Amino acid sequence: MMYWWERMMATDPGRKRFRQAGKASLSLMTSVFATMLILTFVGKEPLLPSILAGMVGMMGIMVVMDDTEKEKKQTTLLLPLSAASGITFGSLLAENVFLVSGLMILVTASAFYFSRYGTRYFSLGMIGFLTTYLASFLGLPVQEFLWFYMAIFIGMISAYSYNFLLFKDSARMLNHSMRSFHRQANLTFDLLEEVIRDENLLEEKKAILDQNSRKLREYASSVATDVKAQEIQELWPGLSTAQVRLYLFDAAMLVTTLSDSLQRLKEDRAFENGRIRRLLIDVLDHLRKAEVLKHSYDAYDLEKANDTLEELRGVIDDLFHSQVDRPGGWLYLLRRIEAIAGHVTEGAMEIRQSMYRDRHIEDQEEEEEAEEVEEGMKPSTKKAIQALIAGSIAIVVGHWISPIQPYWVILTTFIVQIGTDTVGRTYLKGLERSIGTVIGAIFGFGLATAVSGYAILELILIFFVIFCAFYMLSVSYTIMSVFITMLIAFMYDLILGGITYELLAARVIDTIAGAIIALTVVSFIYPTKTMNKVTTTFEEYLEELESYVTDYLKGFRGKGVKDLAENAFDLDEKLQLMEDEAKPVLQGPGIRKYSGLPRWMTIFTAINYYAKQLVASSYQKEFSYDDTVRVELERTEEKIAQNLRILRESMKEKKKAGALHDLKRERDIIETHAPASSEARGDLIHHLHYVWKINQSLLVLGARLHLDEKESRDDVL
Repeated sequence: MMYWWERMMATDPGRKRFRQAGKASLSLMTSVFATMLILTFVGKEPLLPSILAGMVGMMGIMVVMDDTEKEKKQTTLLLPLSAASGITFGSLLAENVFLVSGLMILVTASAFYFSRYGTRYFSLGMIGFLTTYLASFLGLPVQEFLWFYMAIFIGMISAYSYNFLLFKDSARMLNHSMRSFHRQANLTFDLLEEVIRDENLLEEKKAILDQNSRKLREYASSVATDVKAQEIQELWPGLSTAQVRLYLFDAAMLVTTLSDSLQRLKEDRAFENGRIRRLLIDVLDHLRKAEVLKHSYDAYDLEKANDTLEELRGVIDDLFHSQVDRPGGWLYLLRRIEAIAGHVTEGAMEIRQSMYRDRHIEDQEEEEEAEEVEEGMKPSTKKAIQALIAGSIAIVVGHWISPIQPYWVILTTFIVQIGTDTVGRTYLKGLERSIGTVIGAIFGFGLATAVSGYAILELILIFFVIFCAFYMLSVSYTIMSVFITMLIAFMYDLILGGITYELLAARVIDTIAGAIIALTVVSFIYPTKTMNKVTTTFEEYLEELESYVTDYLKGFRGKGVKDLAENAFDLDEKLQLMEDEAKPVLQGPGIRKYSGLPRWMTIFTAINYYAKQLVASSYQKEFSYDDTVRVELERTEEKIAQNLRILRESMKEKKKAGALHDLKRERDIIETHAPASSEARGDLIHHLHYVWKINQSLLVLGARLHLDEKESRDDVL
């Protein structure tokens, strides 16, 4: 029971989805009730202004996406200008379908085009488009404009209050995110302890452990993106963003390494050594109990974890020294686990000491984003042209399908084009929206018919489906579309005094038509092919990997690598982008044509795993070796960099750019001349293990690109 409670509490890291959906729903309700109260008091019909106020209040939370809080506030204050313009021109031009159509197309194209100057312009374009649609659809009377302007202002005030006064996201959300991360970490530590105690590793328990380890990695990445210097200083004075991010990475890596190693350790009977089993369990138990970011200073569990690790380190050293030949692979696994656990403990103790001293540490690792010079037409210009053409077609089709309400088709084309840079993404979003609309229409029609005439109940259901829609937005676009369609069914029933099957069916047809139009235009007008985008992400990942691995290898000649964990987060982000871009192909009809893509994704996932394992080795700084090993390390560094460049160039040019180095000779020489583990703590054979794994994976990639392997030669290439 406790497991499922913790599972539920940790499901939404930082409760970000809940908070965002909750704010949008509360802002909508506040706007609606405030407007209804005022208009009822003065004897005016409150329905239409209340709907407008609720829409502005809700969109003021969801569409404001600027980078800083200051910019978000400015955009929120500008929303009434855009909304009032949409209401004014949409109402005045409502009688002339061509003028309204032209205005809507112009607004959508402008929203895409001016997004090059910042997300603010896209946000203003979205609210302008939606208010134009609402005004033309409802035919708002000109004599009531002042009341509609008042409703817009109320919606803006509500959104501003919930976003920046009542619910300050940044620091509070980060605090919740860290709590969620610790819940998930402690839950996984409990599972690890249980698995280590058991003699056999059951498949069911292994699957649960793998699922929790994967979830913890996702949480670490999610929380790391929320870490900003200002919020860190507000919550935990004395800490730097680098300390917190490194702690997140190391904790997730410890769990991942243990989870992946348990099967091997059990097969090699490592846990038959009762002392090793006890020490590992004790380390996990103390780390689980240590409340690292708690403000009261109590380092007992961290100190005990550190002492236990010292004892484990001694046991491992004794086992290494007792073996005449090269030690077994399971001892290297234990050494890696001990190294990562040690760094988790050291990082946690450093965090506790920094907080205790309450000293101010400025985070000087602000990244300057260099403006990239783009070749050819800018993406925002392409999107604007696509929006103009798709909107024009949508208007014609909309009039043909539904002459009375022709604008739903253009609304769909606009929504489907948002955030879809490739043909594949447009196809997937259009498909998900169409499926969600069909399902939502069935449920929405049934519910709206059942509660028709019960305005209060309908209002409650409207608020409920809005919350659910926004809560599921980042989880499933299909489910979100289901709730949005149900919302439309309830709104039609309230506004029009009833809903018919024909009316809702028309909206389903309009949605499918709009999705098809958006896909068709994106496929033929300045198309960005999905596989081209996927290939670009492959190239970007390999470029990042080159600097990552070469920095790691350089660390053997210096004092280690300082920021490898930070760079590992960057690799994770690029892998996630790669998966997002490949998703339309993997889930769509293109999987038959590109049947090799799943294998490619598997290889890159394996490379990412191997690369992250290098972080643990980067913590070791005591390396000693002779000149022969030094020369081979330099050759390894140069040749693996060449392999990565050859792969990138081959992908870019779509032709063979050279042969890859297998690094067999370099590995043989290094493993022959490297000091034995008993002679030095810096065991090169162990720390280079994943470098060879990475290069073997690169050779597999090369084979899929039909690149030949090149035997290592004595000369430095």
